[in-house]
Amino acid sequence: MIVAGTSERSLVRKRACVNRQGMSDNSPLIAFSHVVKKFDDGRVRAVDDVSLDIAAGEFLAIVGGSGSGKTTLLRLANRLIDPDAGTIAIAGEDIADTDPILLRRRIGYVFQSGGLFPHMSIAANIGITPRLLGTPQSEITARVDELLDLVQLDRAQHRDRFPHELSGGQRQRVGVARALAAKPRIVLMDEPFGALDPVTRDALGNDYRALHARLGLTTVMITHDMTEALLLADRVGVMRDGRLLALGTAAELSRSDDPYVGELLGTPRRQAERLQAALSRNGAS
Repeated sequence: MIVAGTSERSLVRKRACVNRQGMSDNSPLIAFSHVVKKFDDGRVRAVDDVSLDIAAGEFLAIVGGSGSGKTTLLRLANRLIDPDAGTIAIAGEDIADTDPILLRRRIGYVFQSGGLFPHMSIAANIGITPRLLGTPQSEITARVDELLDLVQLDRAQHRDRFPHELSGGQRQRVGVARALAAKPRIVLMDEPFGALDPVTRDALGNDYRALHARLGLTTVMITHDMTEALLLADRVGVMRDGRLLALGTAAELSRSDDPYVGELLGTPRRQAERLQAALSRNGAS
Protein backbone atom coordinates (compact mmCIF):
# COMPACT_ATOMS: atom_id res chain seq x y z
CA MET A 1 0.00 0.00 0.00
CA ILE A 2 1.28 3.46 -0.92
CA VAL A 3 0.80 6.09 1.76
CA ALA A 4 1.02 9.80 1.01
CA GLY A 5 3.14 11.39 3.71
CA THR A 6 3.66 14.94 4.94
CA SER A 7 6.39 15.67 2.40
CA GLU A 8 4.07 14.71 -0.48
CA ARG A 9 1.32 16.95 0.86
CA SER A 10 3.78 19.85 1.13
CA LEU A 11 4.78 19.25 -2.48
CA VAL A 12 1.13 19.27 -3.57
CA ARG A 13 0.51 22.57 -1.82
CA LYS A 14 3.54 24.04 -3.60
CA ARG A 15 2.23 22.72 -6.90
CA ALA A 16 -1.06 24.46 -6.21
CA CYS A 17 0.74 27.76 -6.77
CA VAL A 18 2.29 26.71 -10.07
CA ASN A 19 0.93 28.31 -13.23
CA ARG A 20 0.08 25.54 -15.71
CA GLN A 21 -1.81 27.38 -18.42
CA GLY A 22 -0.48 30.91 -18.33
CA MET A 23 -2.74 31.85 -15.43
CA SER A 24 -1.45 34.05 -12.62
CA ASP A 25 -0.16 32.23 -9.56
CA ASN A 26 -3.20 33.28 -7.55
CA SER A 27 -5.78 32.19 -10.12
CA PRO A 28 -7.86 29.18 -9.02
CA LEU A 29 -8.21 26.22 -11.36
CA ILE A 30 -11.89 25.86 -10.36
CA ALA A 31 -13.94 28.84 -9.19
CA PHE A 32 -17.54 28.84 -7.97
CA SER A 33 -18.95 32.35 -7.67
CA HIS A 34 -22.29 32.92 -5.91
CA VAL A 35 -23.66 29.66 -7.30
CA VAL A 36 -27.31 28.79 -6.70
CA LYS A 37 -29.18 25.63 -7.68
CA LYS A 38 -32.89 25.19 -6.95
CA PHE A 39 -35.19 22.19 -7.20
CA ASP A 40 -38.90 21.56 -6.69
CA ASP A 41 -39.98 24.68 -8.60
CA GLY A 42 -37.57 26.83 -6.65
CA ARG A 43 -38.76 25.78 -3.21
CA VAL A 44 -35.54 23.88 -2.41
CA ARG A 45 -32.21 25.69 -2.63
CA ALA A 46 -29.86 22.70 -2.90
CA VAL A 47 -26.89 25.05 -3.37
CA ASP A 48 -27.36 28.47 -1.84
CA ASP A 49 -24.97 31.27 -2.87
CA VAL A 50 -21.77 29.21 -2.71
CA SER A 51 -18.45 30.81 -3.62
CA LEU A 52 -15.37 28.62 -3.59
CA ASP A 53 -11.90 28.69 -5.18
CA ILE A 54 -9.90 25.49 -5.71
CA ALA A 55 -6.22 25.75 -6.58
CA ALA A 56 -4.43 23.61 -9.15
CA GLY A 57 -2.95 20.57 -7.43
CA GLU A 58 -5.23 20.84 -4.41
CA PHE A 59 -7.14 17.97 -2.78
CA LEU A 60 -10.40 19.41 -1.45
CA ALA A 61 -12.99 17.41 0.47
CA ILE A 62 -16.58 18.62 0.91
CA VAL A 63 -18.29 17.19 3.99
CA GLY A 64 -21.95 17.25 4.90
CA GLY A 65 -24.94 15.10 5.68
CA SER A 66 -27.63 13.92 3.31
CA GLY A 67 -29.35 16.87 1.65
CA SER A 68 -26.51 19.26 2.42
CA GLY A 69 -25.95 20.07 -1.27
CA LYS A 70 -22.48 18.58 -1.58
CA THR A 71 -23.29 16.15 -4.40
CA THR A 72 -25.26 18.83 -6.25
CA LEU A 73 -22.19 21.08 -6.06
CA LEU A 74 -20.06 18.32 -7.58
CA ARG A 75 -22.53 17.69 -10.41
CA LEU A 76 -22.54 21.38 -11.22
CA ALA A 77 -18.77 21.30 -11.79
CA ASN A 78 -19.02 19.14 -14.91
CA ARG A 79 -22.45 20.32 -16.08
CA LEU A 80 -24.42 17.23 -15.22
CA ILE A 81 -26.75 20.00 -14.10
CA ASP A 82 -26.53 23.77 -14.62
CA PRO A 83 -26.82 26.49 -11.96
CA ASP A 84 -29.79 28.82 -11.68
CA ALA A 85 -27.50 31.70 -10.74
CA GLY A 86 -23.81 32.40 -10.40
CA THR A 87 -20.87 31.17 -12.44
CA ILE A 88 -18.45 28.26 -12.44
CA ALA A 89 -15.11 28.71 -14.18
CA ILE A 90 -12.36 26.20 -14.96
CA ALA A 91 -8.95 27.61 -15.85
CA GLY A 92 -10.59 31.02 -16.11
CA GLU A 93 -13.28 29.97 -18.61
CA ASP A 94 -16.98 29.96 -17.76
CA ILE A 95 -18.12 26.36 -18.19
CA ALA A 96 -21.52 27.62 -19.39
CA ASP A 97 -19.71 28.41 -22.65
CA THR A 98 -18.27 24.88 -22.92
CA ASP A 99 -20.01 21.92 -24.53
CA PRO A 100 -20.98 19.70 -21.56
CA ILE A 101 -19.95 16.47 -23.29
CA LEU A 102 -16.50 17.83 -24.14
CA LEU A 103 -16.18 19.20 -20.61
CA ARG A 104 -16.96 15.82 -19.04
CA ARG A 105 -14.39 14.09 -21.21
CA ARG A 106 -11.73 16.40 -19.74
CA ILE A 107 -12.75 15.80 -16.12
CA GLY A 108 -12.43 12.44 -14.38
CA TYR A 109 -15.44 11.34 -12.31
CA VAL A 110 -15.44 8.53 -9.74
CA PHE A 111 -18.82 7.24 -8.55
CA GLN A 112 -19.57 5.65 -5.19
CA SER A 113 -20.28 2.23 -6.66
CA GLY A 114 -17.68 2.51 -9.42
CA GLY A 115 -20.33 3.17 -12.06
CA LEU A 116 -18.91 0.52 -14.39
CA PHE A 117 -20.80 -0.75 -17.42
CA PRO A 118 -21.72 -4.36 -16.50
CA HIS A 119 -21.74 -5.64 -20.11
CA MET A 120 -18.23 -4.37 -20.85
CA SER A 121 -14.88 -5.87 -19.91
CA ILE A 122 -12.58 -4.07 -17.48
CA ALA A 123 -10.34 -3.01 -20.38
CA ALA A 124 -13.32 -1.65 -22.31
CA ASN A 125 -14.61 0.22 -19.25
CA ILE A 126 -11.25 1.89 -18.67
CA GLY A 127 -10.75 2.73 -22.32
CA ILE A 128 -14.20 4.12 -23.10
CA THR A 129 -13.35 7.82 -22.83
CA PRO A 130 -10.18 7.63 -24.97
CA ARG A 131 -12.21 5.64 -27.53
CA LEU A 132 -14.89 8.36 -27.62
CA LEU A 133 -12.12 10.91 -28.13
CA GLY A 134 -10.89 9.01 -31.18
CA THR A 135 -7.68 7.66 -29.68
CA PRO A 136 -6.13 4.84 -31.77
CA GLN A 137 -6.78 1.37 -30.36
CA SER A 138 -3.08 0.61 -29.91
CA GLU A 139 -2.73 3.67 -27.68
CA ILE A 140 -5.87 2.74 -25.73
CA THR A 141 -4.52 -0.77 -25.08
CA ALA A 142 -1.24 0.63 -23.82
CA ARG A 143 -3.06 3.19 -21.66
CA VAL A 144 -5.32 0.52 -20.13
CA ASP A 145 -2.30 -1.57 -19.17
CA GLU A 146 -0.56 1.50 -17.74
CA LEU A 147 -3.61 2.37 -15.63
CA LEU A 148 -4.09 -1.17 -14.34
CA ASP A 149 -0.51 -1.01 -13.11
CA LEU A 150 -1.15 2.42 -11.61
CA VAL A 151 -4.14 1.23 -9.56
CA GLN A 152 -2.35 -1.97 -8.58
CA LEU A 153 -4.43 -4.51 -10.50
CA ASP A 154 -2.69 -7.32 -12.35
CA ARG A 155 -3.15 -6.85 -16.11
CA ALA A 156 -3.41 -10.50 -17.05
CA GLN A 157 -5.92 -11.28 -14.29
CA HIS A 158 -8.21 -8.29 -14.70
CA ARG A 159 -8.29 -6.68 -18.17
CA ASP A 160 -10.64 -9.27 -19.73
CA ARG A 161 -12.87 -9.82 -16.71
CA PHE A 162 -16.27 -8.20 -16.12
CA PRO A 163 -17.35 -5.98 -13.22
CA HIS A 164 -19.46 -8.66 -11.52
CA GLU A 165 -16.34 -10.83 -11.24
CA LEU A 166 -14.50 -8.27 -9.10
CA SER A 167 -14.68 -7.35 -5.44
CA GLY A 168 -16.00 -3.94 -4.38
CA GLY A 169 -12.49 -2.65 -3.84
CA GLN A 170 -11.33 -3.91 -7.22
CA ARG A 171 -14.29 -2.30 -8.96
CA GLN A 172 -13.49 0.99 -7.30
CA ARG A 173 -9.86 0.76 -8.43
CA VAL A 174 -11.16 0.24 -11.98
CA GLY A 175 -13.40 3.28 -11.50
CA VAL A 176 -10.36 5.36 -10.58
CA ALA A 177 -8.45 4.00 -13.59
CA ARG A 178 -11.34 4.91 -15.90
CA ALA A 179 -11.49 8.43 -14.45
CA LEU A 180 -7.79 8.87 -15.24
CA ALA A 181 -7.88 7.33 -18.73
CA ALA A 182 -8.04 10.60 -20.68
CA LYS A 183 -5.32 12.18 -18.50
CA PRO A 184 -7.55 14.80 -16.87
CA ARG A 185 -6.22 17.60 -14.68
CA ILE A 186 -9.33 17.42 -12.49
CA VAL A 187 -10.94 14.43 -10.78
CA LEU A 188 -14.34 14.64 -9.08
CA MET A 189 -15.17 11.90 -6.56
CA ASP A 190 -18.66 11.28 -5.15
CA GLU A 191 -18.40 9.24 -1.93
CA PRO A 192 -15.80 7.05 -3.68
CA PHE A 193 -14.99 4.81 -0.72
CA GLY A 194 -18.28 4.95 1.20
CA ALA A 195 -19.58 1.51 0.18
CA LEU A 196 -16.37 -0.35 1.04
CA ASP A 197 -15.36 -2.24 4.17
CA PRO A 198 -13.12 -0.26 6.57
CA VAL A 199 -9.83 -1.97 5.67
CA THR A 200 -10.36 -1.64 1.91
CA ARG A 201 -11.62 1.91 2.34
CA ASP A 202 -8.49 2.94 4.24
CA ALA A 203 -6.17 1.30 1.72
CA LEU A 204 -7.88 2.81 -1.31
CA GLY A 205 -8.01 6.26 0.26
CA ASN A 206 -4.28 6.22 0.93
CA ASP A 207 -3.50 4.83 -2.51
CA TYR A 208 -5.58 7.49 -4.25
CA ARG A 209 -3.96 10.23 -2.17
CA ALA A 210 -0.58 9.01 -3.43
CA LEU A 211 -1.84 8.98 -7.04
CA HIS A 212 -3.16 12.51 -6.61
CA ALA A 213 0.30 13.68 -5.57
CA ARG A 214 2.19 11.61 -8.13
CA LEU A 215 0.09 12.81 -11.09
CA GLY A 216 -0.35 16.41 -9.92
CA LEU A 217 -4.15 16.15 -10.00
CA THR A 218 -6.73 18.56 -8.67
CA THR A 219 -9.26 16.49 -6.71
CA VAL A 220 -12.65 17.39 -5.29
CA MET A 221 -14.06 14.61 -3.10
CA ILE A 222 -17.52 14.46 -1.57
CA THR A 223 -17.85 12.53 1.69
CA HIS A 224 -20.02 12.38 4.79
CA ASP A 225 -17.02 11.20 6.84
CA MET A 226 -15.06 13.99 8.51
CA THR A 227 -12.28 11.60 9.58
CA GLU A 228 -11.72 10.54 5.96
CA ALA A 229 -11.76 14.17 4.83
CA LEU A 230 -9.21 15.28 7.41
CA LEU A 231 -6.87 12.37 6.65
CA LEU A 232 -6.90 12.78 2.86
CA ALA A 233 -7.57 16.39 1.93
CA ASP A 234 -5.48 19.57 1.97
CA ARG A 235 -8.60 21.56 2.86
CA VAL A 236 -12.11 20.64 3.94
CA GLY A 237 -15.35 22.45 3.21
CA VAL A 238 -18.43 21.90 5.36
CA MET A 239 -21.90 22.21 3.81
CA ARG A 240 -25.34 22.24 5.39
CA ASP A 241 -28.71 23.14 3.87
CA GLY A 242 -27.02 24.20 0.64
CA ARG A 243 -24.62 26.65 2.24
CA LEU A 244 -20.86 26.46 2.66
CA LEU A 245 -20.43 27.00 6.39
CA ALA A 246 -16.67 26.74 6.65
CA LEU A 247 -13.60 26.04 4.53
CA GLY A 248 -9.99 25.45 5.52
CA THR A 249 -7.39 23.15 6.99
CA ALA A 250 -8.12 21.16 10.14
CA ALA A 251 -6.54 23.92 12.23
CA GLU A 252 -8.58 26.60 10.49
CA LEU A 253 -11.83 24.65 10.88
CA SER A 254 -11.12 24.21 14.58
CA ARG A 255 -11.39 27.98 14.96
CA SER A 256 -14.87 28.09 13.42
CA ASP A 257 -17.62 29.24 15.79
CA ASP A 258 -20.32 27.37 13.84
CA PRO A 259 -21.86 24.67 16.11
CA TYR A 260 -22.34 22.20 13.26
CA VAL A 261 -18.70 22.47 12.20
CA GLY A 262 -17.67 21.91 15.80
CA GLU A 263 -19.93 18.86 16.02
CA LEU A 264 -18.41 17.33 12.88
CA LEU A 265 -14.87 17.98 14.08
CA GLY A 266 -15.67 16.47 17.46
CA THR A 267 -16.82 13.17 15.99
CA PRO A 268 -13.34 11.78 15.06
CA ARG A 269 -12.02 12.82 18.47
CA ARG A 270 -14.86 11.12 20.33
CA GLN A 271 -14.48 7.98 18.23
CA ALA A 272 -10.73 7.86 18.97
CA GLU A 273 -11.38 8.31 22.68
CA ARG A 274 -13.99 5.53 22.76
CA LEU A 275 -11.70 3.22 20.80
CA GLN A 276 -8.81 3.88 23.16
CA ALA A 277 -11.05 3.23 26.18
CA ALA A 278 -12.31 -0.03 24.65
CA LEU A 279 -8.76 -1.19 23.90
CA SER A 280 -7.67 -0.34 27.43
CA ARG A 281 -10.54 -2.32 28.94
CA ASN A 282 -9.56 -5.32 26.85
CA GLY A 283 -5.90 -5.05 27.79
CA ALA A 284 -4.74 -4.12 24.28
CA SER A 285 -1.78 -1.80 23.87
